[in-house]
Amino acid sequence: MKIKNRITSIFKIKYPIIQAGMVWVSGWKLAAAVSNNGGLGLIGAGSMKPDLLLEHIQKCKAATSNNFGVNIPLLRKDAENLVDVIIYEKVPIVFTSAGHPGKFIEKFKANNLIAVHVISNLKQALKAESVGCDAIVGEGVEAGGHNGKDELTTFCLIPQLVQNISIPIIAAGGIATGSGILAALSLGAEGVQIGTRFAATLESSANQFYKEALTKATGEDTVLILRKIGLTRLIKNNWTRLIEAEEAEGADEQKLKLLLGEKRERAGIFEGNLDEGMLEAGQAVGLISQIDSTENIIKNLVAEFDNQLKFLCELNG
Repeated sequence: MKIKNRITSIFKIKYPIIQAGMVWVSGWKLAAAVSNNGGLGLIGAGSMKPDLLLEHIQKCKAATSNNFGVNIPLLRKDAENLVDVIIYEKVPIVFTSAGHPGKFIEKFKANNLIAVHVISNLKQALKAESVGCDAIVGEGVEAGGHNGKDELTTFCLIPQLVQNISIPIIAAGGIATGSGILAALSLGAEGVQIGTRFAATLESSANQFYKEALTKATGEDTVLILRKIGLTRLIKNNWTRLIEAEEAEGADEQKLKLLLGEKRERAGIFEGNLDEGMLEAGQAVGLISQIDSTENIIKNLVAEFDNQLKFLCELNG
C-alpha cells in the first residue's frame, strides 16, 4: 500500500487508515498503537472528563512520536472544556461529531488544529465544508454505535459526497478488511475510518467479554434501534430485544429514554455486561474472528489491500 494523497499528507501518516474514536474503547494505548503502525489513532473523548482526557493525551504523547488526534461528540455539555484540553496539550488533529461542525471551528483555526467532522448525509457534508473543516468522515449506516437518521449506506453515501464536496473524504461504516479499504478508495474516498475491527484488539480499553462478543457475532447479529432518540447499531441482546418490542408497541421518546437510563454504554463495553449493556458494533463484526494486536491488524489490512489490488489489475490484463 503505497498511497500518497491529501489524507496521508494532511495527517502525516503512512497509510490512509484512521482508527475511530470510540467511547470506552479508544484510549491512549489503542491510539498510540495505531499511530505507531502507520495509521492515525484517535482518543475517544466521548467517555472522558477533561482531567481524564488530559491524562490520556499525555500518555499517548509519551507512547508515540507520530501524529494522533482526539474525537469529541459536540453534544456533550462539557465539549468546550475538552476542546480546551486539546488546545492546551497542542494535539494537532480533532475529529468532531454529533453537533454543528462550526461550533468551535474558529477556535480550532486560531490554534492551527486540523478539523474533521463526521457526517451521514450530503447536507451535513456541505455544512462542514462551508464552515471550514479540513476533511469529513462520511459514515454509512453499517457503522456501529450512533448513526444518521437517513440510514444511507457507505456505498451510496461516498459517491454522492465525491460528486459534491471538494475537501478530502474519509469513508466509514462496514470497513474491516483490506478489500474494504480498496473499495472505499475506488469510490473516491481518500481514507477510511475503522472502528469495530480496532475494538477487538489487545490495546483496546474495552472489557474482554465485549471483545470476545465481537469475535463471536455474525453479520446478522446487529440491530438498529432507538430511532426516536438517536439511531444506534448494537449487537443483539436481552436489552435490545426489549427496546425492539417497546418500539413496535409505539413507545414514545420519554419511555425510551427511561429504558435507556444512564451509563448503559459503559455497562456493555467497559464492564462487559453482555445481557443488559449496549454492545456497539458495526455490520463488519461478522468479519472479525479473533482478538489481535493492532500491529498485526494493520499489517493484515495492508497485505489484503495489496493482494486485492493485484487481483483486480490482473483482471484488466
